[in-house]
Amino acid sequence: MEPTARAATTASPTPPGTSLPHDPGPPSPELAGLLDGVPRQRGPVAHAAPAAVPLPADVPSADAPAPGRPLPGTRHLPALRPWRLLPTPTGTPYTFGYAALLTLTSLFAAKADPGVVHTLYQASSTDVAHLVRTPVLVLVASALWIAGGLLSPYAVCFLVVLTALERRTGGARALGVFLLGHVLATLATEVPVGLAVLVGHLPDSSLHRLDYGISFGVATSTGALAGLLTPWLRWPLLVLFGGMVLQDLIAFTDPMTNWGHLIALTIGIATWPLVRRGRAAHEASARG
Repeated sequence: MEPTARAATTASPTPPGTSLPHDPGPPSPELAGLLDGVPRQRGPVAHAAPAAVPLPADVPSADAPAPGRPLPGTRHLPALRPWRLLPTPTGTPYTFGYAALLTLTSLFAAKADPGVVHTLYQASSTDVAHLVRTPVLVLVASALWIAGGLLSPYAVCFLVVLTALERRTGGARALGVFLLGHVLATLATEVPVGLAVLVGHLPDSSLHRLDYGISFGVATSTGALAGLLTPWLRWPLLVLFGGMVLQDLIAFTDPMTNWGHLIALTIGIATWPLVRRGRAAHEASARG
């Protein structure tokens, strides 16, 4: 329905030859008292447009965008926060605590007597001899050292990858993925060595090979994190890390460890359904 428009009252000119009615003049006081409630007739009045009322400085205009929203026609870009790539005590407590522990052991390995450090490395080694006698102890102890120290590529990958994984899935799930790869990749490389020694294909000295560090766990965490990224980040990450692993395997400097890295990366990729469900559960708990 169209809104009813108000009719404007305009004065039309008097046609020629028309007599005007006699003006009776003002009413008598008695009659005026009786006509107080009757509206008086007024002539045409020019209505002035209402003056614009200035808005206070803190009241936004109707055409202005709301605070924090982009202007019309512009694209909102997320703010870059590079500090979220590193662990923090409140945001990623598991990764932060583990990184602090690895920093202490790495500083000890760099400053302590080399003979003492080598003895600790041997006691923490996940070789076949130790896995047969004290499997749980050496699996935990071997994950307390960084092969190559704090400046090794796996130390940097540990900080970035574990931080990103914990932010997306929670600390317990991120640590679980790390330990899963550390344990399974270790067993996948050491059990064949024990069987080869048993059948006589390798010497008995292979039962005491030095094997320690966090690289298997980092490789598994990298593969798992790739499943939580967008495709334009996922595949470059897998190509870059997988290419590094394959290059080490082709160099054939430490074939058992290099095969372990490839196995650990594959284990991480196999956990994609688990970590994706874990991310959904973590986001739901954060919202609730």
